[in-house]
Amino acid sequence: METLKTHQQYVIGLDFGSDSVRALVVNAGTGKEISSSVVNYPRWMKGLYCQPEQSQFRHHPQDYQDAMTLAIKDVLSTVSSSVTSSIVGVGVDTTGSTPAPIDENGTILALLPEFENNPNAMFVLWKDHTSVTKADLINELAHSGTFTDYTRYIGGVYSSEWFWAKAAWVSEQDEQIAKRAYSWVELCDWIPAILSGNQHPQKLRRSICAAGHKAMWHDSWSGLPDQAFLSAISPTLDGIREHMFSQVFTSDQAAGYLSKEWAEKLGLPEGIAIAIGEFDCHMGAVGAGAGANDLVKVIGTSTCDILMVTADEVGDRTIHGICGQVEGSAMPELLALEAGQSAFGDMYAWFKNVLMWPLQAYVERNPDFSLIAEEIASDLLPMLSEAAEQQGIDYYTPVAMDWLNGRRTPFANQRLKGAVCDLNLGSASPAIFSALVESTAHGAKAIVDCFIEQDVPVERVIAIGGIAQKSPYVMQMCADVIGREIIVVESEQCCALGAAIFAAVVAGVYPNTKAAQSVMASPVRQAYLPNPEVQAMRVKRYATYRQLGQYMEQLAEFHQSQERGNV
Repeated sequence: METLKTHQQYVIGLDFGSDSVRALVVNAGTGKEISSSVVNYPRWMKGLYCQPEQSQFRHHPQDYQDAMTLAIKDVLSTVSSSVTSSIVGVGVDTTGSTPAPIDENGTILALLPEFENNPNAMFVLWKDHTSVTKADLINELAHSGTFTDYTRYIGGVYSSEWFWAKAAWVSEQDEQIAKRAYSWVELCDWIPAILSGNQHPQKLRRSICAAGHKAMWHDSWSGLPDQAFLSAISPTLDGIREHMFSQVFTSDQAAGYLSKEWAEKLGLPEGIAIAIGEFDCHMGAVGAGAGANDLVKVIGTSTCDILMVTADEVGDRTIHGICGQVEGSAMPELLALEAGQSAFGDMYAWFKNVLMWPLQAYVERNPDFSLIAEEIASDLLPMLSEAAEQQGIDYYTPVAMDWLNGRRTPFANQRLKGAVCDLNLGSASPAIFSALVESTAHGAKAIVDCFIEQDVPVERVIAIGGIAQKSPYVMQMCADVIGREIIVVESEQCCALGAAIFAAVVAGVYPNTKAAQSVMASPVRQAYLPNPEVQAMRVKRYATYRQLGQYMEQLAEFHQSQERGNV
């Protein structure tokens, strides 16, 4: 148990992921990670409110509150009371875009009795793609010449993973939600707001991170898109602009201070500083110690990639095919360029589920074998990785496409599907798994190329997240395919560490984020170097991957034309 030998200050970083929330206590003066706790979302783990076959993924707001409370109480139980009393700030990062409808008091509609089991009243998780037709409409409107091109600073393509597409789609599907929703809020803005008691729409402070990357906020058109554009997306958005916000904030500023109610719930000192929230990948880049021209890959179920540059390096240019260029959305003084892959670890989980289906069906009929099935499930991916690494990749290995959940970058397109080709009767499970891992590495290379081809320098590639920590096979594959050294940092909770860094700044421990980062950011754990002996083969297989991608895009266009009745 950590004790307080001298007067020190501590901070908490909260990281709200897809499956769970992480709470991390950090010594603000040294950067030492004192204790952490991870708590799963109870309703989510039961599969409630989700329909994966329809790409519907919803989170109940009570899941966030319950899991956060348990995680903080658990982590505080491992430190002394003197440490707890010396906690001076809390920082928050979340997945995104993960918006939800709120009433005129700032209450998420699902927290009202009449909507408590309505998925449309809940947070629409980042990977929910039900709004793909709305994203198509937003792009048509933005590129029509009738309106300002509000996609200019988000890579030129609006995604169904983002704020306005989701708000419009959900409102059109549910008349009661449309009538009751006063406004919409991102998860990364809502958590700091409830902790500080500032959830009322007139008090709620919004982050430049969520606003700039997902809600098309930009100073050149005075903030959010104008009301005429929003109404053209959907009549359900009529009048919403005046219910949204006119100011945005970077995470080195306070969202407020911990309320008495939440201080009592969590066991924390009342009045400690709460930082403005950010998306997980942006805070992960800060926690990893990244600076200008460092590309940080946050690798988990999907990836989010952050490349920070000085504003002068981009100037008046807009970088095409990415997920936004927003000044201050990670480090306050740098321009953050966001990219990512819609599926990474989810690809491996999908293949595991495919292989496990017969065994799971057998266990349903023969429950005595459930423990064996659980052991196999836990060992399956490590076994596949070991076998795939031993087998290696050659010109006869199948080739796969990593778009099982659509494509985020380059040029977002959530209609795209994955594929595995070049199969033969000798294509065993390890070979197929190799192809899937290689496909995620190919997707990572496509992102690096997207920046380099537009004269945006990438000096270092840094990887954080569970896969970066736990799978040398995947990381070596990425280094070989990208053809660059990949650095993996020490911290297993880099996003939460980034949140803790901002907590230290808003609490006044450091004068600015750069000073806090210089002390608190994670050191390097190891580096993966590309194997020069396989480079020629990798180049040829990447060319095959690109060709397969062109075919899958044509197939998606064909399916879309069928949906429209043109075929």
